[in-house]
Amino acid sequence: MAVTPVRALSGTDIVCFSNDWAGDPLSKTHLMRILARENRVLWVDSLGHRAPRADARDLRRALGKLRSAAGGLREVAPGLHVLTPLYVPGYASAAVRRASQALVRLQVLRAMRRLGLAHPVSWSFLPSAAGVAGTLGEALVVYHVVDEFSAFSDADARVPELERELLARADLVLASSEPLLAAKSALHPRVRLVRHGVDHRHFARALDPATRVPDDLARLPRPVIGFFGLLADWIDLGLVRAVADAWPAASVVLIGRTAAPLDALRGAPNVHLLGHRPYADLPGYCRGFDVALTPFRLNALARAANPLKAREYVAAGLPNVCTDLPELRAAPGCTVARSRGEFLAAVGRALAEGGPRRERSELVRGESWEVRVEEIRAHVGELLDGRRAA
Repeated sequence: MAVTPVRALSGTDIVCFSNDWAGDPLSKTHLMRILARENRVLWVDSLGHRAPRADARDLRRALGKLRSAAGGLREVAPGLHVLTPLYVPGYASAAVRRASQALVRLQVLRAMRRLGLAHPVSWSFLPSAAGVAGTLGEALVVYHVVDEFSAFSDADARVPELERELLARADLVLASSEPLLAAKSALHPRVRLVRHGVDHRHFARALDPATRVPDDLARLPRPVIGFFGLLADWIDLGLVRAVADAWPAASVVLIGRTAAPLDALRGAPNVHLLGHRPYADLPGYCRGFDVALTPFRLNALARAANPLKAREYVAAGLPNVCTDLPELRAAPGCTVARSRGEFLAAVGRALAEGGPRRERSELVRGESWEVRVEEIRAHVGELLDGRRAA
């Protein structure tokens, strides 16, 4: 009689250490939503990888975390529960860190008991999970690395130490870019490449004539050169300003929260900061763009990155002009520029093409998050098969 093969990551319990669930959808959000269709998932909100600052932004974040923690476990999708643990922020001393880890571990174990989770796969996206991941009676420990965390400008000096701890406990390491694959392969024997995917169906709505361009964008002069995402210190705002100066009749539109000084943009009348907009509305904004920008600075953080927005712009059918990051050279539909002059020339060519095109969107149809989950299943299955054969 034929034996039905066991499907990896099906009917399994998963404890995921990641960013705060309440933020904009990230790679982690997309992956865990899909995995929750066949598994029970406990998502543990961010434990932080930097010391807190005494500013309004961090105070608002701390208050929000306290409110979420007070609300206890909450189900955000079928099979997917979120825990916001109380913990001691920062890594002032080893004793404080150990106490914080013990506090988080107790809260996670209590949540696991409430949900009936046993021998889970722990899935860590952040080095700050070190000290908890691998102590929960797991069947498997996965470290899914999507950034070079030590390269963030506000990263705590102990982040490399935390990552080494997590790598030592991990059975499998997944890396979202070739540079991360190379860096972590020097530290762990089983590292596999799983690039970011794209919510193609969502962003392809930009090509639907029924999709409405929001009023705050529709009223601006055309053409529109657009960007969405966090305006952080890894975005080259000087390059954005050069684009605005080169096309003074165009509207340069930046959508997203601001987390870095905007001095480079001051005095540019055609630069429009629209602020944060919901993920659900982004296809409408993409429909109103003529060209999209991925203007990352060329530093250690960016060179290891695989920007989500690159494939999202392409799924919306947009020409996407990018700075020269290794992963963007491999991303379908992206035009990579190696200098400021090349970047400006590429923007000019893209403007001449005339906005979103369906054939461009089709380039990334086969790079959905569902496809990425199947790649992950194959890597986990390979590991489990090896264990059974041993």
